[in-house]
Amino acid sequence: MKIVVLGSGSKGNSTFIDLGKHKILIDVGFSYKTIKEKLEKINIDPKEITEVLITHDHHDHTYGLKMFINKVNPYLYITPEIEKAILEEPYEKSIYITDEMFIDNSLIKIIPTSHDAITSNGYLIETEEESVVYITDTGYINLRYMPYLTDKTYYILESNHDTERLINGPYPEYLQRRVLSDKGHLSNELCAGYLSKMVGPHTKKIILAHLSEINNTEEIALDTTTKILKDNNIDFNEIICAKQYDITEVNI
Repeated sequence: MKIVVLGSGSKGNSTFIDLGKHKILIDVGFSYKTIKEKLEKINIDPKEITEVLITHDHHDHTYGLKMFINKVNPYLYITPEIEKAILEEPYEKSIYITDEMFIDNSLIKIIPTSHDAITSNGYLIETEEESVVYITDTGYINLRYMPYLTDKTYYILESNHDTERLINGPYPEYLQRRVLSDKGHLSNELCAGYLSKMVGPHTKKIILAHLSEINNTEEIALDTTTKILKDNNIDFNEIICAKQYDITEVNI
């Protein structure tokens, strides 16, 4: 499994996952031109993408979707509600999301998330050898899903903001309330708390994603995660931050 976060943050989100025969994009939050340029850095032609998985309808996750599917014609994993909102009419290769799906022998499990979107979810993608959990844009993770999320190979998890920095920052109060709500975004502290329940002996890498450019820094996010993991007797140092403008290669 090869994973490359093409970009993560409020200005656009897309992650490339290479399963060999199948090459997946989770979200298309950049223009086709930008996605093409980012994929070319890892020697991938956009037309090699076989599946696109959409998490939710917000602009920073779907901005380039319509153009991308027109040019590439991949299978599109999406909810009917998001398809109607973003594409306006049915797409011939849409596959409507169910709790569990398969791409050949790879399991795609839906992890419902809590966000102020039409519908919202994360993904667990699991092959016979490796697995990746992708969860961003949620106010919390329902603990009922924790058994499915424990001891996976890679985690791409939202670590959006430092709570103190958010409260004392420039955001107006209504926007602070939105970010902090159950339908908002995970703080560094919440992200690290969930990771302390998930990380196991098979875990190779953690990627902190969707960092706020205003209410967070890579240093704060990394320090918070490392400290909370250590407080829970987890000594794990393979932690990096996904970037907004540059690609982040996770595994080759």
